[in-house]
Amino acid sequence: MASYYDFVLALIPLSLLGVAGFFTGVGLDLTLAVPLGATVAAGFIGHAMFVRAPIEAPAAAPDRGFAPSAD
Repeated sequence: MASYYDFVLALIPLSLLGVAGFFTGVGLDLTLAVPLGATVAAGFIGHAMFVRAPIEAPAAAPDRGFAPSAD
């Protein structure tokens, strides 16, 4: 199953090429369209790194072997 980070990895080149291609298609110069596409790609990277950071699950508390009786 694909995770959030798999989608981010797919969106980086797609956004770079897609946004740059769109702006080039509507008549914007390529030297301006590529940095705009890179800004969108950097936004995806920044979101994946800082907003939804990959963190490890907290470790479970160690079992001390003490179980209170139900009596």
